[in-house]
Amino acid sequence: MIKIYTDGAAKGNPGPGGYGTILLYNQHRKELSEGFRLTTNNRMELMAVIKGLQELKVEGIPVTVYSDSKYVVDAVEKGWIWKWQKTGFKDKKNVDLWKIYIPLHLKYKPKFVWVKGHAGHLLNERCDELAVEAALRRNLPADEAYEREKNGGIF
Repeated sequence: MIKIYTDGAAKGNPGPGGYGTILLYNQHRKELSEGFRLTTNNRMELMAVIKGLQELKVEGIPVTVYSDSKYVVDAVEKGWIWKWQKTGFKDKKNVDLWKIYIPLHLKYKPKFVWVKGHAGHLLNERCDELAVEAALRRNLPADEAYEREKNGGIF
């Protein structure tokens, strides 16, 4: 089984943000993180999952994603994303990211497990550290889709 632990952070919400992702498979461990100059916590929570799934090289191995984001976990596990997709994501946020996530979901069929954040879960805490560190880096790149949407289509 592949285990993916994720977390997102935003200092301000919106504000500088980042994600942290840890992938575990057998004895292998990989940590990922990236920051953006202006974004939201929910975007970074979803980005952490997307980046983890994009790292996978092989299909057919069970994947479990551990996240402290009710937004992400409930959207997938309760099937909200399929309703949103049917309505063209009308009045929904983070459409660009959900459109990236859906093909990854169909390819890898991950199961989601919600974990309580900031509750001493070691891998969730490490993901939080990665996300916060990424958000605090200098010269962060733009979360272009978010900034374009925020500025009425102008980036």
